Amino acid sequence: ALATKSELKKSVVKKLLNNLADVGAAGVKKAGVFTVPGLARIKTKRKPATKASKRMMFGQKVVVKAKPAKTVIKAFAVAALKKT
Repeated sequence: ALATKSELKKSVVKKLLNNLADVGAAGVKKAGVFTVPGLARIKTKRKPATKASKRMMFGQKVVVKAKPAKTVIKAFAVAALKKT
């Protein structure tokens, strides 16, 4: 659909999208935020490690395993897109 709308070959559009993905990945790694204008914003968030413990869940004590710290990547729709 993108190729026909912009009157370009499919291979050209495919290369363009692959390049956009590469630039986006580099931008997220470097700054933690990357915006595709008019479409989405990609952010990273650092989640801290959790300790192993016993927690009450549904009236029972459950042993929860320790989890390492990790980086979570989320995409958010741009405000202009939400209004339409």
